[in-house]
Amino acid sequence: NHWMMMNPTKTNNSFLGYFVMTVWVFLLVEVVSGQKQTSEIKVGVVLDLQTSFSKNCLTSINMSLSDFYEDHPNYHTRLVLHVRDSMEDTVQASAAALDLIKNEQVSAIIGPRTSTQAEFMIKLANKSQVPTITFSATSPLLTSINSPYFVRATLDDSLQVEAIAATVKSFGWRSVVAMYVDDELGKGIMLHLSDALQDVEVHRSVISPEANDDQIYKELYKLMTKQTRVFVVHMGSSLGFRVFQKAREIGMMGEGYVWILSNGMTHMMRYSDHHGRGLETMQGVLGVRSQVPKSQELKDFRLRWRRNFVKDNLSMEENNNAEPSVYALWAYDSITALAMAVEKTDLKSLSYGNGRAFSNNKTDLGTLGVSHYGPSLLKALSDVRFKGLAGEFHLVKGQLESSTFEIINFVGKQERIVGSWRPSNGLVNANSNNTTGEKLGPVTWPGNSRVKPKGWEIPTNGKKLRVGVPMKKGFLNFLEAVEADPNNNSTNPKGYTIDIFEAALKKLPYSVIPQYFRFESLDDDYNNLIYQLSNGELDLDAVVGDVTITAHRSLYVDFTLPFTESGVSMMVPLRDNENKNTWVFLKPWSLDLWITTGCFFVLIGFIVWLFEHRINEDFRGPPHHQIGTSFWFSFSTMVFAHREKVVSNLARFVVVVWCFVVLVLTQSYTANLTSFLTVQRLQPTATTVEDLIRNGKPVGFQYGTFVKDILKDLKFNDAQLKPFGSAEECNELFSNGTIVAAFDEVAYLKAIISKYCSKYAMVEPSFKTAGFGFAFPKNSPLTDDVSRAILNVTQGDEMENIENKWFKKESNCPDPKTELSSNRLSLSSFWGLFLIAGIASFLAFLVFVALFLYEQRHTLCDDSVGSLWRKLKFLFRIFDEKDVNSHTFKNSAVHNVSSPITPCTPSPSTVQMIRPWPRSMSLNREFQLRRASFFMSEERFTTQPKHDEDRESDIESGAKL
Repeated sequence: NHWMMMNPTKTNNSFLGYFVMTVWVFLLVEVVSGQKQTSEIKVGVVLDLQTSFSKNCLTSINMSLSDFYEDHPNYHTRLVLHVRDSMEDTVQASAAALDLIKNEQVSAIIGPRTSTQAEFMIKLANKSQVPTITFSATSPLLTSINSPYFVRATLDDSLQVEAIAATVKSFGWRSVVAMYVDDELGKGIMLHLSDALQDVEVHRSVISPEANDDQIYKELYKLMTKQTRVFVVHMGSSLGFRVFQKAREIGMMGEGYVWILSNGMTHMMRYSDHHGRGLETMQGVLGVRSQVPKSQELKDFRLRWRRNFVKDNLSMEENNNAEPSVYALWAYDSITALAMAVEKTDLKSLSYGNGRAFSNNKTDLGTLGVSHYGPSLLKALSDVRFKGLAGEFHLVKGQLESSTFEIINFVGKQERIVGSWRPSNGLVNANSNNTTGEKLGPVTWPGNSRVKPKGWEIPTNGKKLRVGVPMKKGFLNFLEAVEADPNNNSTNPKGYTIDIFEAALKKLPYSVIPQYFRFESLDDDYNNLIYQLSNGELDLDAVVGDVTITAHRSLYVDFTLPFTESGVSMMVPLRDNENKNTWVFLKPWSLDLWITTGCFFVLIGFIVWLFEHRINEDFRGPPHHQIGTSFWFSFSTMVFAHREKVVSNLARFVVVVWCFVVLVLTQSYTANLTSFLTVQRLQPTATTVEDLIRNGKPVGFQYGTFVKDILKDLKFNDAQLKPFGSAEECNELFSNGTIVAAFDEVAYLKAIISKYCSKYAMVEPSFKTAGFGFAFPKNSPLTDDVSRAILNVTQGDEMENIENKWFKKESNCPDPKTELSSNRLSLSSFWGLFLIAGIASFLAFLVFVALFLYEQRHTLCDDSVGSLWRKLKFLFRIFDEKDVNSHTFKNSAVHNVSSPITPCTPSPSTVQMIRPWPRSMSLNREFQLRRASFFMSEERFTTQPKHDEDRESDIESGAKL
């Protein structure tokens, strides 16, 4: 104004400038003021950033923020994203969430990508009250965690099982195979699917998330041998695409097969193949997917999304054909819902508590705070409702409501909708003009067939396995190849190994029919047979027999798991041990039992003396007499020869319990000692290899085995080695003294001992080997399956039946391996008895102490006695005296001393010293006499004990005083 008055000529020209400046200042102030009113809300995002799936969804998240605040510029809150990479790892995802909660103090977390990653994150969110919103973790197992702060902005997999079941039942199929991935994603749906298919037989086929091509082939080949031809597939899209590629290669995508995809796979299969052949691989496949309503908004979003995705991911080869998946749409709607909820909340509680805000350790759970803002944000999220890109967004119990599912048929590069399913009315034909009553429209099946598959077939490709069996000259209970068919050399062998092999084949999940061919081997040497199997010289699929697994043989073939006990051992003849040990009477009990028993004898003697000393003449007298009596009484209970009379009820209780313990101990000792002295004990004639080598003793081994090489390595010379071919030959060599020991594998030695159990025994040493196994060519797909089947056989009752069939022991066979010390009784066998005796003694001791202290309570309460030490000395002296009030001493002189005393007028000092207690007159006089006697004789206390007569004299002197 001052400037206008001084320059009136320039006022009109400058007025406009002045007005513009004023408006600009006001706008600037308004903008600054508006910025100060805007609050930033931190939101964490945890995704596998290197995957195309996460890049797809991250573009939608950024677009959702931009679009929302562009449409709502007057909102006072702004979401600020803090993105973390979970690196496709469960632990890393949890660490990222922990970092966001503890260090960034986010108000909510978006993610993670998979159900496996979500489990621990949900528990973190529940602990810190930070809502975790996932748009892709669909496993029903996550619901069981029961966390209110877990928000599923997508569909639970359990919602689709009714649509899948309705599809299966609509075609009348009675059996299906559920093929699923072995993680939370796959396991979560199986219980719900089985419930929905109650009238349908459901078989399971599990594939590991890390399965390689060979493992997928193996599983598919196994399914080919089954009758069922209807497969319901639920797994990640990338793994599922590989499964369908392999299924197509081996002919499982042909006519007669039925494949049904779950919701996630149906949505994502078009994105799994970057070369455009994804849908071609899926020809004739059915799929169930959630319905995404078509709208102009969605169409415009797809165009804008593609531009943004290409700009954000210039290095990706497939970005030109990229499209937002349904999970990208759910991610878009999740951010929109969160932004709307944040605006409706009270920001006064936007803080953390009960934790330290800063820490150098980003994963320190001790510093994890609790969000005060979480409960209000969670309440606001549950109230949000709008029409999103993926459909109606409304959370019910923390997750989206069930929607309509479409039944899709993949034909060419198209996805034809043949029907839909709604919770209210079930399956509905997509053709509104349908007059046939079919619940689904026309379907093109695998193999371009229009005929509905029957869902099962009798498998015609059960394998005929060509199995080679070696001919043996001995030990025919292991393997015996009977006469061969002259036309094809096939045979019908029998024996222990054949029974185990055929039992294992029956355990396989597919049909395998063996055909046996026998082959002769020089000197029973199986190495040549193994070489011929390896190089293909023999047209065989396996070799079955008593073939030992060795490191050298495993270089040429693959072995199954062993089905016999492993090791090479030594067998020697037995002789009777007639010379009894001088100290054999100590053998029935172990050292700890002897020591414990002795300690308890001493303890029981002390406890009984303690209870009887004051009231029983047998337990009184000089110290050495009392000690001797206590030990004599206690140890005499061993033979129940104790003569001393027990008058105390507590002592009687302890003695009765102890006598029961002694009875059990003596009877057990007698029985065990009788066994040692009467049962025949067999001992081996030789025990060490060193003795045999040093003395040049001859030993035996079986023809054609590798045991000969082991013996040569042990420095046995050729002259000492004597071969045998059967159990009978081995027994003959022992009988005529040709050998003094035999070395062979444990299985063969057990076969010999089962026939001659009273003559031989296995002794140390034992050399480690792998046992018997079945041989297959390298990389045979049957090796692992047969190994697992062998485990099922050997761990069941069937194995025992086979062994009893081929290796029956002679009747009344002693156990030659039993040693003298093996039958000793130890403390562990009787600790319960000692526990009872100890508790009984302890309880009786407590009762005795309590009663004694109660009787002498006047001494404890009398301050004139002096210090605590003098009181204790007084109590010990009373304990050492006879209990004159006991019924056992009613007629004794001590009892007469405690009778009423003639009146005598005491001096005042004496009255002061002996104050009467408010109790009965007789007890009061006795206490006064004893206390007076104690004070008079205290100066004369020595280590020498007083006799009862001296004590009575002291008491009378005290009475006169």
